Amino acid sequence: MICLECNKELGYLDHKNAMESAGVELCMKHHERIKLLINKHNTPLEAIQLYYALKEAGVNPMLEWWDGKKSIDIAISRVKLNIEIDSEYDKLTEHEAINNLEEAMHSFKNGFTTIRIPHIVVRYYLNETVNNIIGIMQGLKANIKVIN
Repeated sequence: MICLECNKELGYLDHKNAMESAGVELCMKHHERIKLLINKHNTPLEAIQLYYALKEAGVNPMLEWWDGKKSIDIAISRVKLNIEIDSEYDKLTEHEAINNLEEAMHSFKNGFTTIRIPHIVVRYYLNETVNNIIGIMQGLKANIKVIN
């Protein structure tokens, strides 16, 4: 058991506390940072789990990245990809839906692609989600090369 952020060996309590509240193995220092992030941005646990799974797969994601207008759950700047985890998509109102569409349009106008992933997909299909995101990244890289 090691911290996914600093590779520090974890004791039983650090491991247990981090897994219970963040769903990933973190030392006390990094666990506290993640808890602050969750409280400040209302970050879904699935965004944290996906962030670390992407890092483990060799991707360089950024957690809670500020795009100039709002905080993005996960951003992969190399391919201009924003990832939002929808934790309450089943309670989405028409007003929230049009706001989501407008935010995606603004991101797209700035050269970014925004994808929204239901939290349940990350929770139950984490590896498949990572593989699909890597596939999306490959497609975006190919398109960036064609445009340049």
